[in-house]
Amino acid sequence: MTDTPSSGNAESAESADNGADKYMVPALERGLRLLQEFGRGNATLGAPELARRLQLPRATIFRMLNTLEAMGFLQRADGSNDYRLGLSVLRLGFEFLSSMDLTELGQPVIARLCGEIRYPCNIVVRDGRSIVYVAKVTPPTPLTSSVRVGTRLPAHATALGRVLLADLSLPELRTLYPEEHLEAHTPKTPRTVLDLFNLVEADRERGHVFSEGFYESSICTIAAPVRDHSGRVVAALGTTVPAPHVEEGRAETLIAGVCDAAAELSELLNYRPQTQTQTQTQTAQLLSLNSRRAGGGHV
Repeated sequence: MTDTPSSGNAESAESADNGADKYMVPALERGLRLLQEFGRGNATLGAPELARRLQLPRATIFRMLNTLEAMGFLQRADGSNDYRLGLSVLRLGFEFLSSMDLTELGQPVIARLCGEIRYPCNIVVRDGRSIVYVAKVTPPTPLTSSVRVGTRLPAHATALGRVLLADLSLPELRTLYPEEHLEAHTPKTPRTVLDLFNLVEADRERGHVFSEGFYESSICTIAAPVRDHSGRVVAALGTTVPAPHVEEGRAETLIAGVCDAAAELSELLNYRPQTQTQTQTQTAQLLSLNSRRAGGGHV
C-alpha cells in the first residue's frame, strides 16, 4: 500500500509554494492548515479526506491529528474515526476577543444601545470577503437570532459588510471580487462589483446603512462605521430588526441610536473627526501648494 505523495516531494513542493521563507516552520504551518480545513461546511473530517485536501501522506496526517487531539485542538466525533474542532480552539478564540480593545470597549456600548431600542445589537469586523461577529447583545425577549459571536457572513451581501467595505476604492473592490457576478442571496443583493461600489459610495456619503431585506427578506439592518485613531473603518456597529419594513419615524430613531453608539465607540478608540475649520485649512494648504508648484515655486 502506498501513501500519497512521498513526504520529501510534498515538503519540497510546499516549500516552493510558500516562497521558501526561511523563517517558516513547515510542521507548524501544516498543522495550522489542517485546522483551517474545519468549518461550518466541514464540521467533521477524517484522515483520508484531510490527506487528500492537504496533499500530505496519511502517516503525517495521523501524527498531526494525534498531536492536535492530545492538546485539545481536535476531538473525536461521536467515537468515530472523524474529528471535529476541540475546546482549545474555542478558548483561543475567546482569548483573542477579550484581548481586543474593540470588543472590550464596545460591549458596554452595544449593551446600552440594546437596552434602549430593544433589538439585538452587534459589532462585526471584516476578514477578507466575510464579516465576523465579535460582540453581540440580545434583549430579554422571545425574539431569536441565528447569528452569534464567531458567525461569518458574506460582506457584499450584508449591510454590515457594506459599512466595512467603505474604505476600498473600485480597483480594490475588483481585486477582492474578481468574478464577473457576485453571489445573490436576495433580489436586493448587488450583482456586480460596480453595483456594490455604487451602494458603498452612497452609504459613505450618508454615514450609515439602512437596508430592508438586503441579506434576508424578513430582516432590516441599520449599521454605522466604527473608526480608529487613524480614521480607518475597523468595525461596523449595527442592529437587526425582525421585520420586512420599519416605519419612517421609528427608523429615524434607530438610525440616530446606532450612529451615536458607533461614534461613541470610535471616540473610545481615539478617533477624532476633523472639524470644518480643519478641513478648510487643509484644503487651503493644498490649493496653495498646487499654486506654487504650477508657478514653479519651491516647496
